[in-house]
Order: sequence, then C-alpha cells, then structure tokens
Amino acid sequence: MSLNHVRPWRNIYRRKSRQIMVGSVPVGGDAAITVQTMTNTLTTDVKATIAQIQAATDAGADIVRVSVPDEASSKALREIVPEVSVPIVADIHFHYKRGIEAAEAGAACLRINPGNIGDEKRVREVIKAARDHNCSIRIGVNAGSLEKHLLEKYGEPCPDAMVESGLDHIKILQDNDFHEFKISCKASDVFMAAAAYQQLAEATDAPIHLGITEAGGLTSGTIKSAIGLGNLLWMGIGDTIRVSLSADPVEEVKVGYEILKSLGLRHRGVNIISCPSCARQGFDVIRTVEKLEQRLEHIRTPMSLSIIGCVVNGPGEALMTDVGFTGGGNGAGMVYLAGKQSHKLSNDQMVEHIVEQVEKKAAELDAAAVADAAE
Repeated sequence: MSLNHVRPWRNIYRRKSRQIMVGSVPVGGDAAITVQTMTNTLTTDVKATIAQIQAATDAGADIVRVSVPDEASSKALREIVPEVSVPIVADIHFHYKRGIEAAEAGAACLRINPGNIGDEKRVREVIKAARDHNCSIRIGVNAGSLEKHLLEKYGEPCPDAMVESGLDHIKILQDNDFHEFKISCKASDVFMAAAAYQQLAEATDAPIHLGITEAGGLTSGTIKSAIGLGNLLWMGIGDTIRVSLSADPVEEVKVGYEILKSLGLRHRGVNIISCPSCARQGFDVIRTVEKLEQRLEHIRTPMSLSIIGCVVNGPGEALMTDVGFTGGGNGAGMVYLAGKQSHKLSNDQMVEHIVEQVEKKAAELDAAAVADAAE
C-alpha cells in the first residue's frame, strides 16, 4: 500500500499473505482487498441467478458465491458460469460430490466447511477435482458448525476451536501439495470472530476471507459488520470480505465498499461527505443526499463530494473534496470545485447541477488516468 508520510496516523500496514487466484481475480499478497457477496436465488433458477450475479457485479462485486446444495444446482452452474463476468465460488456443504461436480462445471473456487464436508478421504477427492480444474479452495470455518470432537474438547464454540479446525484442514490441503487456498473463521459473535481471526492471522500466511456470519438485517448487520470487519481491516488483517446481510446481495456489496472506503483501502465511486442536518441547514440535506446517492450510483471513478447544510463546517469540508455544495441563505448555496469556491447556485437547481459537475469531474479523472497509463 502507499503510505501517507504527512498523516502517518492514516496508515494501515496489511498483514503479509501469499497470493492465490480465484479465477482471474488475485486474492492476497499486494492485491486490492476484494468484495464478495452470495446469491440468494435458487441456483436451479438459472435466469434469476444470472440476473442477481450481474446486479452484484454492476454494484462492484469482484467475486460471487453460489450455493450448490444438490446435483441439479451443480448442473445449473454449467449454464451460469459462461454468462457472467466474475469468478464464481461454489458453496459446498455436506455432499463432497457437489464440490467435484462444481469444479467440473467451471467454478473458480470451492468453499468447503470443515465441520460438515466429511472425512479426509472425501476432502482429498475434492482437492483432486480442484487441481484438475484449476480451482482454488476456501476453507470456511463457522462457529455454528464445528466438528463434534472440537466441541467436546472445548465445551463450546470458541476462537481456539475455530482456529484448530481451520489449521487441521490447512494441513490436509498442504499434505496433498495443494496451496491455492484461502481461509475464513466466521462467527455471528463479533468478539469471537475477531479473536479467531487474530489468532488465524498469526498462524498461517494463507489469504484470509473476512466475514461476520449471520450478521442480521440491513441496519443491524451493517453496524455489526462495520465493527468486526472494520477493526480487523484497521489491524491489517483481511484480503477479501463479505458482508452477510438479510438483504439484497447488492446491499452487501455497497456496505462492503463503504467499509473499505472509510479506511482508505479501496476506492470506487463517489464518497459523499454529508452532515446529519440541523436547524441551521440552508436546504433539505437528507432528501438531497438520498437523491444524489441514487443519481450517482453509475459513477465508478473514485472521487469525493461534500454536501453540507450550512457554513459552519461546509467550507472546510469542501476544501478537501472534488465537488462540494454548502448551504447559504435566501434559497441558494455555494458550489466548490477542486476545493475552491466556484459559483453560487439556487437550491432548486442543486441536484441536477451537482450530478452534472460530478460526471464532468469523473470524466476528467478518467482521462487523466488513461494519459498517465500511456506514459
């Protein structure tokens, strides 16, 4: 990562991990932290599953996981994989043969759960299929489905049990000379997950997939994930993330990006800096931001926009953003471009004009990036 020598307190030193490939997407090493989600359609409904994958891709998903609970689902993968542009992870539970079938069907990665995939012989067969079809593997430890012998040993799900489960399965893969794997150790309890991930980060150099499993609905799950994932990422732990929400997968992708953007670890689209609004506001901040979030969803260029209701903090925030608007009086406010006052604007023209300015700035930044790449 690039270091900020002027503001060293903004630096995050990522844990060093080896890099693997999930299809065409690098995970770990010096690769960007990737954002994943998972479909919730019936995999056998090929049309609906493809549509959901494409919607998640448009929102910025780098990798999408698809459940493969039966033979019909693994057959459906043969139709799904060629129609989408992101690597597909096949989610395998209980039936190891589904993993073999998914590898044959074109999955880029197989997610296997140590707690329910079966004995070492079955795991070896999945490893062979992964190797034969150029798949990576994710060892997906979950506090809710740990092996019986570990629950008997530790008495209950706990970080030590989760890490031991993960390391046992790492050994199986490594003993079979298979090294294209990443690992996760998820729990719905933020404390348990964070402690397990910290132990895991010290015990292996494998890329780590972060997640707080079964985090809840859009609001509660977002908060829970931001606390758990945010703290781990701040500590430098994590190479790929999934925010697990009882919500549309597109929302998972949005939240994942917002977590990464807030830590300066990934940049995509417009980062809107806005005030909560109060009696001093010169325009309806909340409704304006809602409209702008919708109108600017198509922008993928990393850039910043400040929407502040009054002059208390507005000018200061605008100094640090690409485009800004600060509320004033008499139904008008000030537009800032590149941190400098540019022109006054009436509130009723605000949304359309700001969208226009953001699109113009995005085009300029894109053109500059192309020019830099050509030098």
